[in-house]
Amino acid sequence: MTEEQQVQDQLVAAFDFLKDKVTVARPRRMFAEVSVVNFPAVFDHVVRKMGFTILCTITGLDEGSTLGVMYHMARIDGVVLTLVTAVHKIGPVLTSVTSYFPAAEVYEREMVDLLGVEVRELPPGHRYPLPDDWPAGVFPLRKDWNLKMLMRKEANNEQK
Repeated sequence: MTEEQQVQDQLVAAFDFLKDKVTVARPRRMFAEVSVVNFPAVFDHVVRKMGFTILCTITGLDEGSTLGVMYHMARIDGVVLTLVTAVHKIGPVLTSVTSYFPAAEVYEREMVDLLGVEVRELPPGHRYPLPDDWPAGVFPLRKDWNLKMLMRKEANNEQK
């Protein structure tokens, strides 16, 4: 049995709702689609019980009506598992994973600034990567963003 098959079997044994949601893209590269409701339990399990102790990166993207978030994690043996979840584009909320991986703060701040995701339990800190004077409600990685939105916000601020 391959390492990937073992990971898949362990995930499905622990969470039967993942039965058809775990895929092996190629050797040492796996994906698991997890609802935002089940995400905290699955994330905790793969970190604490399955050895995925390396957070490679977090990727956020605009998928139309939802914002997709991918947590790319690895084990010492080189198996990379990406947990994929999605939040509604209107009022998107996730819980920070900085209690597991303090370095996740940078990626989570990017999701806040660039996509407008509210990340609960994110430690206090400065905006990143956008400047502190960037207009509120303008998220440059959303598909509906354009330069005119930024210019309107700046014009409104000048009128005040």
